[in-house]
Amino acid sequence: MSVESISAAETKRASERLRKYLPGILSHAALIVVWYLFVTYGHIPSFVMPSPVATVATLGGKNYDWIGNALVTASEIFSGYLLAVVVGVILAIAFSWSRTTESAVMPLLVSLNMIPKVALGPLFIVWFSYGIFPNAIIAFSISFFPILLNTARGFREVEPELLELVRSLKSSKWQTFTKIQLPSAFPYIFSGMKIGAILAVAGALVGEFLGSSRGLGYLMLQVQVTLDTAALFMAVILITFIGVVLYGLVIGLERLMIVRDARIQ
Repeated sequence: MSVESISAAETKRASERLRKYLPGILSHAALIVVWYLFVTYGHIPSFVMPSPVATVATLGGKNYDWIGNALVTASEIFSGYLLAVVVGVILAIAFSWSRTTESAVMPLLVSLNMIPKVALGPLFIVWFSYGIFPNAIIAFSISFFPILLNTARGFREVEPELLELVRSLKSSKWQTFTKIQLPSAFPYIFSGMKIGAILAVAGALVGEFLGSSRGLGYLMLQVQVTLDTAALFMAVILITFIGVVLYGLVIGLERLMIVRDARIQ
């Protein structure tokens, strides 16, 4: 293949990526413009809704410790989420291997999941005190169940005829799992992981609202008292950014491991 054809192919791929992501970029830019125009020409008081310029200007404030608080919140979100992925997938594997285990444990997990996580927050504080760990546990408790349900469903969706064929070839249970069940369940695993990524952000924030000494949620409670709405907006934007990064990492991993036609949108 010539240099010209390679260059043309790369240019075509770049153009396709631009067409794919440009609408999303433009919609975000339009939102910021509408926000600015609404505040500026609507004469909205700054304590009700700050302008984008005033919001970004808070990043230079020394009293907010944006980097430190953002790192605390990110560590709670990522650690709780990773724990949810590990525990959810392992339990789903156990359920696929033993129907008795699923019949005994799944109803208990459903009952526990029905408990409002906000009600558990004060108990977590009593048990684990303040800090990153209890907030990560709340993030785990909220994001864990969708990962488990989707992964368990993925293991059940394998075609029975395919399993019978593999068993007729005298393959071991481990070979059947690694060669057939696990690859077939990947789309469902990532579907649950994407849902869990969104819920983990909410879980960590709930934990910080209930009781914490650091983090973006804690900072939001502090600046709320002084009606520092610009800092409130900036904290929300940073929390959203952390969630988008986590979601993007999941999407990137999904694209590496699953072909496009097999993905569950």
